[in-house]
Amino acid sequence: MHDQQHEHTTQRHGEPGGPVRPLDGFTVGVTAARRAEELGALLERRGAQVLHAPALRIVPLPDDAELLAVTRALVEDAPDVVVATTAIGFRGWIEAAEGWGLGEALLDRLAGVELLARGPKVRGAIRAAGLTEKWSPASESMAEVLDRLLSAGVAGRRVAVQLHGEPLPGFVEALRAAGAEVVGVPVYRWMPPEDIGPVDRLLDAVLARGLDAVTFTSAPAASSLLERAAERGIQPELLAALRQDVLPACVGPVTALPLEALDVPTRQPERFRLGPLVQLLCRELPGRARPLPVAGRRLEIRGRAVVVDGELRPVPPAGMALLRTLARRPGWVVARAELLRALPGAGRDEHAVETAMARLRVALGAPKLIQTVVKRGYRLALDPHADTGKYGG
Repeated sequence: MHDQQHEHTTQRHGEPGGPVRPLDGFTVGVTAARRAEELGALLERRGAQVLHAPALRIVPLPDDAELLAVTRALVEDAPDVVVATTAIGFRGWIEAAEGWGLGEALLDRLAGVELLARGPKVRGAIRAAGLTEKWSPASESMAEVLDRLLSAGVAGRRVAVQLHGEPLPGFVEALRAAGAEVVGVPVYRWMPPEDIGPVDRLLDAVLARGLDAVTFTSAPAASSLLERAAERGIQPELLAALRQDVLPACVGPVTALPLEALDVPTRQPERFRLGPLVQLLCRELPGRARPLPVAGRRLEIRGRAVVVDGELRPVPPAGMALLRTLARRPGWVVARAELLRALPGAGRDEHAVETAMARLRVALGAPKLIQTVVKRGYRLALDPHADTGKYGG
């Protein structure tokens, strides 16, 4: 039902004169476990087809014995400093403590310590709990929090750090090296997904170049996807796809670490939020679609659709395979045998090329875009005045 609704939306926006949204014709993978629906809705609103594959699940807070043990220890022996890193984590910690009957005692302890907030969202969560932070950096940077702690001196001090599923590279180690006793507060923990099926489908789609981009909102999710690919023996193929054809978009530099460590270049927004991440894709993906001047029209080839003179034209997978093959050498004749090899599961019958080509021309709504060259094959009718060198000719 969801897919039918999406198709309907895409086609409505593809009507003549209708606006083409930035992500119409593109397919984006979402690996997030938390806020996945919100991210998916933002992408779909801009035209993307979304493939959801949570690479992790979050252990519910009240079931986490480790958090309970740490909370009891901090209530009994107050730390000198508490570093709060995320709003959802801080709220979850307080709620979990209340569920265990420790809520009031924990708030009393936190009211008497030096409470540092990483950014405005967690500062809001602290104040909503009736507490006041002593300091918060303007940059939302853990590096700035670390600088403040080290410059003030932490030798002999007990520092509790709210962990939030992301690695904090060097943060805890630097505090310990400076003489602090560091207590990690594991507010929630990542576990592998109970159903690995969606992750495998996402991996298969990346390898088949059926996705235009994959989004990552946490480093553990990126690590989990890479580990699953390694288990299946397909990590080299996954890395090749992410380096060349499928855009890995990360919410921030910490999230990108597992990918960057394997020489996969990633794109990140300037502000580490879901909205800017979506805006990044809205710029990057259309920018990667090559506009071609063909038969007096402007042809833009997207992942699963084509924009002809500003009008979206959905194209079936076989047609997209043919079109991409022709677009690699626009204006040059491509033999039927080569086009046949590009067709998914076509076998050896060159008649399959003619059938798929006829459907492609109907989908494009402009038959003259592709010319038949008798006894030789087909070519994209690149305009003679076009700079063919620019288009790979």
